[in-house]
Amino acid sequence: MKQKFQINGISCGGCVARVKKTLEEHPNIEKAEIFLAPKGATRITMNEALSVAELQKQLDELKGYTITEINNN
Repeated sequence: MKQKFQINGISCGGCVARVKKTLEEHPNIEKAEIFLAPKGATRITMNEALSVAELQKQLDELKGYTITEINNN
């Protein structure tokens, strides 16, 4: 299942690499695609649905990044 999110705090390729690595360390995340244009747009492929709170908890290791869900309508 793929879901779209917005990650605030992404400003460069280094940010993208760090956030991608951290998200993909979660056992239920298959793949995280993070884009610089539009800045912080993210598509996450999961084995099992995760809440925004669970994703934020995963990102909290890095400090300075917040994630919100993009309405898929």
